[in-house]
Amino acid sequence: MSPPAKPAARRARDIGLDVRSPKERCEDQHCPFHGHLSVRGQIFEATVVSTAMQRTAVVERTILRALPKYERYAKRRRRYLVHDPPCLKVRVGRRVRVAETRPLSKTVTFCIVEDLGDAAVRTGGEEVAPAPAPAPKEEAT
Repeated sequence: MSPPAKPAARRARDIGLDVRSPKERCEDQHCPFHGHLSVRGQIFEATVVSTAMQRTAVVERTILRALPKYERYAKRRRRYLVHDPPCLKVRVGRRVRVAETRPLSKTVTFCIVEDLGDAAVRTGGEEVAPAPAPAPKEEAT
């Protein structure tokens, strides 16, 4: 007699975007990879600011807006509430790709679909790239 067959692990479904599917599986019905949530519309990158809510994160998107009168650019930022699927395990300070979905609540209409890694360090409200390590000084003889 053969051993009982194991149930096949359900693979992450293709959501129609060029993103990596998560390695872990989740039981969230609002996960675009393992649930029934479809993505459509806008896709953008943002930085995770807070993950204090259950399965919801706050992300911040910074854009430069042209001011033709002054021939300069102004930095604008906007915060969005997005659904955070448990299979992605996103932390504060990470750069993420966000896609638009149907409304999940009064304020949540976006979902995180990919973790892109650490974001630049924020100091005083401005994003700056991490500083390179200082070179060792040579002694003058």
